[in-house]
Amino acid sequence: MPKATSRPVATGSLGPADAPRAVVRRWLGFLALLVFVMVLVGGATRLTGSGLSITEWRPVTGAIPPLNAADWAAEFEKYRASPQYQLLNQGMSLDGFKFIFWWEWGHRQLGRFIGFVHLAGLIVAVALGWVSRRLAVLLFAMGLLLGLQGAIGWIMVASGLNPGMIAVAPVKLALHLGFACLYLASLVFVAVRLSGGRDADEAPPRRAALWLWALVFVQIVLGGFVAGSRAGLTYNTWPLMDGAFIPALGKLFVTTPWIENFVDNPTLVQFNHRMMAYLVLIVAGVQAAALIVRRPGAPATRRTVVLAGVIGLQVLLGIVTLLLSVSLWAGLAHQGLAIVIWIKATRHLARLA
Repeated sequence: MPKATSRPVATGSLGPADAPRAVVRRWLGFLALLVFVMVLVGGATRLTGSGLSITEWRPVTGAIPPLNAADWAAEFEKYRASPQYQLLNQGMSLDGFKFIFWWEWGHRQLGRFIGFVHLAGLIVAVALGWVSRRLAVLLFAMGLLLGLQGAIGWIMVASGLNPGMIAVAPVKLALHLGFACLYLASLVFVAVRLSGGRDADEAPPRRAALWLWALVFVQIVLGGFVAGSRAGLTYNTWPLMDGAFIPALGKLFVTTPWIENFVDNPTLVQFNHRMMAYLVLIVAGVQAAALIVRRPGAPATRRTVVLAGVIGLQVLLGIVTLLLSVSLWAGLAHQGLAIVIWIKATRHLARLA
């Protein structure tokens, strides 16, 4: 089998070449970096229990934080009326409230900034003719995806303000994370396709890359369920759960209807995340080994080997995170490396698509 070669991509349908296209790529890359930071800040907000500290959604005026003692007292009073305070944080001091408030406020501010950078960049690119009509429509659709992501964020927070709730609903948290990943993938994919080249058009590695990309996405969403149900705080042993590799069926399915166990039962949620991690690692390893044999030294082979290695590192980090009962540093590192893998998987797919 001959080695894969690189060939130029026909970028005329996406946008003009040379310097303007490079500026657009840098803009998309900056947005991708902001989203990466956003996911980390969101993870810290979740791990510190800060996500429900702001009980209102004010897209414009909410950007202004409390400026004096009276403002802080009013904001704190709103939080003290929430179920999380009444059921979990009774007696919290004002200083304690300020700590969780700033995490959530910073998360929302970063979201606003990402929206501004996307909109401003799109307006400038269209006004200066740096993008084709097709690419402008695509970038506008990506902006709508970003807006939907923000709306899901508030729906997620609102779910945690319902009576009896002390945290957000796991399904909505997983949706929030999943849509953030889809927006990030769109940024990376378009940036790569504007870079001026891709690998030889060979179907087998392309299909394999798509399968791996999809599995990584599913695993990230399963991680959202783990975070939402706090499943990482149970069964902090490895490789066994409750003394067995596969927990007893009575512990995997304890509620009715049975489908709710996939979301709300920490045992099944953690088990699914573990099993998917093994599957992703095996698929990545098999793909890397097959390409090493069939196309040694090819660009796709090098990327797949690196991707498999990083996935292996992520599995080890996930085990450490579990054994440490999801300490802040380990949880953030695990989440951050997951996004690095997502970016690499998207770049790999874009080079073959």
